[in-house]
Amino acid sequence: MAPSTCCGKSGEGCVCAQQAKCSCGEKSALQCSCDKAAIENKTTGPRCSCRARPAGSCTCERSSTENATPAGDLCSCGVRPADACTCEKNATDGGLLDTETDFTTQK
Repeated sequence: MAPSTCCGKSGEGCVCAQQAKCSCGEKSALQCSCDKAAIENKTTGPRCSCRARPAGSCTCERSSTENATPAGDLCSCGVRPADACTCEKNATDGGLLDTETDFTTQK
């Protein structure tokens, strides 16, 4: 079973993290170099499932699902579903789970 904070498309790590881009679309998420870099490269607050983009600002192929307003039980930050919480209060690992690989920073 894939961790709730990953898209779970493969056993090879989080595919969505590979697809996530800066909002300008030029660079991988968290490696932005445009005029929004100071904001784009921060990893604080609620994140999308791959934790590379802010919750509600997903840019991977799951963006329509990730950016939808969740219904039902919410996590403590109120932005994500309770079973997929990525807010700072519950995401103490700094971004990735032990079972995930961040392919956005590998060459």
